[in-house]
Amino acid sequence: MKVTIHDIARECGVNVSTVSRSLSGSYGVNDETRQRVLEAARRLNYVPNRVARGLATGRSQSLALLISDVRNPFFAEVARGAEDAAFAAGYDLILGNADLDRERQMRYLRSLVAKRVDGLVINSVSGLSDSEVEELLEYGVPVVLLNRLDNVQSISSVSADNFEGGYLAGQYLIGLGHRNVAHVTGPRQHGNLTERARGFVKAVHQAGGDVHGVVLHGDQNQQGGYALTRKLLALQPAVTGVSTGNDAMAFGVIRALLEYGKAIPADMSLVGFDNVELASILQPPLTTVHQPKYEMGEAAVQILLRQIARPDSVPEHRVLGVQLIERESCKRVKGVRGRTRGSTAVTEPGA
Repeated sequence: MKVTIHDIARECGVNVSTVSRSLSGSYGVNDETRQRVLEAARRLNYVPNRVARGLATGRSQSLALLISDVRNPFFAEVARGAEDAAFAAGYDLILGNADLDRERQMRYLRSLVAKRVDGLVINSVSGLSDSEVEELLEYGVPVVLLNRLDNVQSISSVSADNFEGGYLAGQYLIGLGHRNVAHVTGPRQHGNLTERARGFVKAVHQAGGDVHGVVLHGDQNQQGGYALTRKLLALQPAVTGVSTGNDAMAFGVIRALLEYGKAIPADMSLVGFDNVELASILQPPLTTVHQPKYEMGEAAVQILLRQIARPDSVPEHRVLGVQLIERESCKRVKGVRGRTRGSTAVTEPGA
C-alpha cells in the first residue's frame, strides 16, 4: 500500500503537521525531529502526493513548453535548455506540439491551463491576434513567448536578434556578388520570421547596386521550403542566392534543387537560419545564421520562474545575439567586383 504522511507520523510518534512541516522544510520543527522524519520517509519509501500538495499550495510544480512544430530540430535544443532550467528549479516540463495549426495551438493552451500548469512558454505558430493575447492574459498564468511580436508588449518574450540575422544572410549573399537573391520564409505575420525577412530586405535596399530581391511566403517547415523553391525556380530562374527563414526550410530547398538537377553551391548559394546540428554534417555543410537555442529555452524558463515568484513583475523582453556561420553552401560569383550603380528592388509575389 502507498505510504502516507500518517504512516510516517505513527512511525516517528509525532503529529501529521510536524511531518508535513519537516518534509516541506517549513519552520517550527527542531533539527533532530526533522532528521528523524526524513529518515523514516526514506526508509518507508514515501513518495509525495504532488496533486494533493498542488491543491493545498495552488501550484502544480509543472511548466509547459508549447512549440509550433516538433519535427523542426531547432526545438530540440530549445526544449533542452527549458527542461534543464525547470528541473534545476524543481519543476516538471510538459511538451506540447501545435503542429503549425493555429486552432490546435489555442486548444492546447486551454487544456494546459485547465491542468493547472504554473507557467507557459510558447512558440506561436504565427502572430497572435488581439483576442488571443487577451485570452492569454485572462488565464492569469505567467507566459513567455519565443516570438517577439510588436503588438504584444504585455507578455514577456525571449528571442534572437532576428532582424540582424536576416540582414547578415542577405548582406553575405550580396557581398559574394549575387545580384539576384531570394528569401523563402513562413507566414507574413509571425514575429521572428517576419523580422528575418525585414532584415533581408534591408540588405537588398542597402546594396546600392543592380540588386534584385524576391521574398516568398509559405509554410515554415521542410515541405514549405521545397514548395517555395519549386515556385522560385519557375518565377525567378535568374536567382543565384537564397536565404531561408530557418534551417528546416533550407533542407526543403536542398531537396527541390536536387530534383531540378541543380548543385549547391555551383548553381545556387544557400544560407539557412538556426544552425541546427544537421546543418554542419550536410554535404556541402550549410552556411547559416546561428541563434543560441539552448540559452533561449533556459532564459524563457528563468523569466517564467521570476514571474511565478513575483506575479506583479513587469514583462521582460530579452533579445539574444546571432552570428553568421560560414560553411561551404555558398560561393562567390565570378566577375562581380564591389558595387555597381543601378536600381534596387524587392518584390513579394505572395505565398
